[in-house]
Amino acid sequence: MMQVAAIHDISCFGRCSLTVALPILSAAGINCAVIPTAVLSTHTGGLDGFTYKDLTEEILPIADHWKTLGLSFDALYSGFLGSFDQVDILKKLFKSFHTPNCLVLVDPVMGDEGQLYKTFSADFPGKMLELVREADLVTPNVTEAALLTNQVYREGPHQREYIENLIKKLADTIGTGKRIVLTGVSFNETELGAAVYEGSGVSYVFGRGYPGQYPGTGDVYSSVLLAKLLNGFSLTESAKAAADFVSEGIKRTIDAGTDPRFGIFFEALLREGFTPLGNGPLG
Repeated sequence: MMQVAAIHDISCFGRCSLTVALPILSAAGINCAVIPTAVLSTHTGGLDGFTYKDLTEEILPIADHWKTLGLSFDALYSGFLGSFDQVDILKKLFKSFHTPNCLVLVDPVMGDEGQLYKTFSADFPGKMLELVREADLVTPNVTEAALLTNQVYREGPHQREYIENLIKKLADTIGTGKRIVLTGVSFNETELGAAVYEGSGVSYVFGRGYPGQYPGTGDVYSSVLLAKLLNGFSLTESAKAAADFVSEGIKRTIDAGTDPRFGIFFEALLREGFTPLGNGPLG
């Protein structure tokens, strides 16, 4: 069985981070080991008064124990980090567990809609860039790509020239050989998806777009993307499947009438066969 080490926070309420990565990867037939970077009572997207517990001191002891067990992984997958120190710690962890057959996916979770998340200082993107440079595949949204490259953020619908210049700048910044899936790309009001870069040229994948903001969709997207990749699909196929999955999850959330701040209704998709055994985006 394939194994992934997912290094994200736990938001105790609100579908994001480990509470989406774990079920999605498990549904794809992948054993998901977890290292929590922080514990929050809720995610930070529009929910005020949340509690926050930094788990920086726990990361390396967990990883060190895993090493004594001889554990190895098909992918290392990082998301929200709770401190500057965690960047340096994850660089050590990647070095310890990375092998030629292990994919390192960094989702540089820092912000959205042109703004850093409130838990980060203005100089955090420069530190996150160090970790991004250690990755094989990075999945920033447009805000995060702009922050990593000191570019101006522009909200969608986007101009193709802006997206491709942003990807080129990011590719030049993080070094050759990196694959990039830039999420949150739209060229019109009816589609939302991603730009895929594998070293030569940019391709695009889209799902149906819906108005409004839905926290946690980036985590859902990257988790589906990784699940598909580890099940043998190409990066473009995986990116398309992830776009469709997120789009359908948003539709189910709208149909159910639930508060969008609570995350998208992805559980129904897993229940209805969106797995490697069915015909849905994970299959």
